[in-house]
Amino acid sequence: MDGMAALLDGPRAREAFLLRSSLTPPWSMRIADEAPLTLCAVVAGTACVLPAEGGARRLGAGDVALFRGPRPYTVADDPSTPPQITIRPGQVCVTPDGQPVVLTGLTGPGARSWGNDENGETVLVTGTYQLPGETSRRLLDALPELVVLSAREWRSPLPALLAEEVVKDEPGQSVMLDRLLDLTLISVLRAWFARPDGAAPGWYAAHGDPVVGPALRLLHDDVTRPWTIDLLAAEVGVSRAGLARRFRELVGEPPMTFLTNWRLTLAADLLRSPDLTLAAVARQVGYSTPFALSAAFKRVRGVSPAQYRVSG
Repeated sequence: MDGMAALLDGPRAREAFLLRSSLTPPWSMRIADEAPLTLCAVVAGTACVLPAEGGARRLGAGDVALFRGPRPYTVADDPSTPPQITIRPGQVCVTPDGQPVVLTGLTGPGARSWGNDENGETVLVTGTYQLPGETSRRLLDALPELVVLSAREWRSPLPALLAEEVVKDEPGQSVMLDRLLDLTLISVLRAWFARPDGAAPGWYAAHGDPVVGPALRLLHDDVTRPWTIDLLAAEVGVSRAGLARRFRELVGEPPMTFLTNWRLTLAADLLRSPDLTLAAVARQVGYSTPFALSAAFKRVRGVSPAQYRVSG
């Protein structure tokens, strides 16, 4: 499981909050839900997004935006339109004077729909991920607070399909929507990191390298194997020195340091599960004993696994 897969398969986007909004100006929503990651696709019409810092960005049909929390931002028809609702943590929605607003079923038939006009000229599809965890943070930290891809940069049928499916309420619908949202997010992230200014993390960019890419896939796919630099080099078919040099050049750290950090990242998320013993966590991330995991965890993270578990 690489870092992109871990974004979705570690904490998973099961039953993510999804909403189709149909809007006619004037409209403005202040988003203060502190969600780690939100995707907003403009299916029709236009919208303006105002991040916590920086100027407004105008979006047209086919454009998509990613918001990395926890700081608030605003989505509106125009930057001058004052917010009419505020969305708080837990998707609690209130008016400017604090009155509660229900975010479903306000614009006619269908689940997960909301807006001020059932036939509004602007249609947005919003998916909010709750992604607490260390595995997600490795990728999220590489993103700016606002990512915008225009329809010219990113052509995909997924937002329109998501908008069509989000208002249905059929058997298996939540699973279908989760998967569609996941596919849309992965497609957006790939397109963003492929840009010259995408600032992809070293391990992500290195996946395309003929030497480091296979090494990363081996480490991700079999994290419990007792890897050494010699074994890894032999599996990739290069010299130990050649692998070490190339890996550090592209990823920014030696292969075994990367492996240790990845194992401890996985362990940190597993420790949040009260049902897993330390021994079970150790086995799942490639440590032979709980003591070995504890020693590595405290050395790298400065606290013991027990202290980390209590702090969470």
